[in-house]
Amino acid sequence: MANERVSKLRAALQELGGEAILITNAYNRRYLSGFTGSSGVVLITRERAVLLTDFRYREQAPQQAKGFEVLEHGPGIYGDVAALLNKWGVSRLHIEEQDMTYATYLSVQEKLNPIELVVSQGIVEKLREIKDEQEIAIIQEAADVADRAFDHILGFIKPGVTEASVALELETFMRKQGAAGPSFDTIVASGERSSLPHGVASDKLIGSGEFVTLDFGAYYKGYCSDITRTVVVGPASDRHREIYGIVLEAQLNALEHLRPGMTGHDGDALTRDIITRYGYGDYFGHSTGHGVGMEVHEWPRLARNSNSILTPGMIVTVEPGIYLPGFGGVRIEDDVVVTNDGIKILTRSPKELIVLD
Repeated sequence: MANERVSKLRAALQELGGEAILITNAYNRRYLSGFTGSSGVVLITRERAVLLTDFRYREQAPQQAKGFEVLEHGPGIYGDVAALLNKWGVSRLHIEEQDMTYATYLSVQEKLNPIELVVSQGIVEKLREIKDEQEIAIIQEAADVADRAFDHILGFIKPGVTEASVALELETFMRKQGAAGPSFDTIVASGERSSLPHGVASDKLIGSGEFVTLDFGAYYKGYCSDITRTVVVGPASDRHREIYGIVLEAQLNALEHLRPGMTGHDGDALTRDIITRYGYGDYFGHSTGHGVGMEVHEWPRLARNSNSILTPGMIVTVEPGIYLPGFGGVRIEDDVVVTNDGIKILTRSPKELIVLD
């Protein structure tokens, strides 16, 4: 695993004319090395693959970072990095622009002087966009956990329970299913609050005749799932059914037509055009989807301004919504993997309107 990913990184680095790259982002560090500890950096050159970490991981790191030279750093990790680079004759070092504060950058610059620092953006993240078979299998397992959690929570939601208690029940259930925790702060938004796209669970009591939007996911073996379902705690009005039906039509249209070679803009249009045609375009303000992997929000995006080309192995969400202030909102979301001729849907929870009596 590590060797193949490191080889791809070296190839990307070579295209940039780079000699070496320093990986400080924790997700990228784990992606390349397999190391799950909380501290350390990865240093990749054309010939060397090194993980520097501290004494706490003296035993763990060599067991996980297969194919890596594991070194225990001293009090100043960047001083040790500088010593290695000088020893190897490296004069230019790529660093991860988006992962480093300006203060840290100044400190690294001082420690590594006269080595030239080259800020680079998204080199490893670009590699992470395309999932291998093992990653797809793990994300499928994470999706299965979320599906089981949705089935479980349907028997828990009723008038008088709080949104926060529903969120706690979801997260507890997912942990019992093997998840390390939720992929993100669980969203449970009911009634008028369901018009808040990111309405994190509150102490509001769920009432009768209300939408309840559930957006959650399982963090499982280092990967995320992300699913949204909206239900009605009965009875459902004609307006509930109308809004839900439009969102469902838009989502199903995207699931039917999404395929490799499309841009993120094209994918977004598959849902947005339908919602706009019904007159609710102004009430769908976020993008249609985003990448999912080690982080719950990754590249690519299905968005109006996205020129990313969908490629087999990418995993993205498809999550159109309509949000009406003073009434409520609907979002329906699935995780899908792009295949050679279309997509495979990873989240399988039912999507017909569920009315909980």
